[in-house]
Amino acid sequence: MELSRRRFLAGASAGLAGTTIGALGFGGVEAAYAAAIRPFKLIGTSETRNTCTYCSVACGIIMYSKGNLAKGEQADIIHIEGDVDHPTNRGTLCPKGAALLDMVHAETRLKYPMVRKPGSDKYERVTWDYALDRIARLMKDDRDQNFITKNADGTPVNRWLSTGFLAASATTNETAWATYRVVRSAGMLVFDNQARV
Repeated sequence: MELSRRRFLAGASAGLAGTTIGALGFGGVEAAYAAAIRPFKLIGTSETRNTCTYCSVACGIIMYSKGNLAKGEQADIIHIEGDVDHPTNRGTLCPKGAALLDMVHAETRLKYPMVRKPGSDKYERVTWDYALDRIARLMKDDRDQNFITKNADGTPVNRWLSTGFLAASATTNETAWATYRVVRSAGMLVFDNQARV
C-alpha cells in the first residue's frame, strides 16, 4: 500500500480531531474512563519520607501508612515505594528495597531492645532507657579501664583501643560529622563506615 504525504496528513488530522473531541468531554469518554478506574489505594494515607535500611547506598523511600498517630491510633504501613525526588535513586529500588514492606511486617523482625543475661538461654525484653544506660555504662567502664594516655616514649596519645565504632553511611553530612567528632573525642581509633564493610 502506498501512502502519499497528503493521505498521511489527512489521516493524522482526523485522528487528532477525534482524540481532541474525546478529550474535551464529548461523547461520554471521560465518564466511561472515570468509571473504569478503581479507587486509588493510597487515599487517606500519611506519607513519610525515609531512607532504605538495607545497604550503604542510602536510597530514598516513601512509606504510606493508615492510622492517625496524633489521635493515638496505630499507624500501619501499607505501601513503600522509591522516592522520585531523592537524588540517589530517583524513585528506583533494588529487589531488597522493593521488598521492604515484607521486612516491616515480618514476624521475626526485632522491634524492642532485648538482652540475654549471663547463664541464660533466652533473650528478655528491656526498656530503651535500660538498654541505653547499660550501653553507656559498659562503654564508660571499658574506657576507664583501657584508656592509654601516653605511649612508651611518654608522648600524649589519648587512645581507646579496646572499642571500635561502625558508623552508618546513610546519614547526612552533618550527622556524619557529629559522629566523627564524638568517636574521635572519645579516643577511639577503630572507626569505620558501613559502606566499606
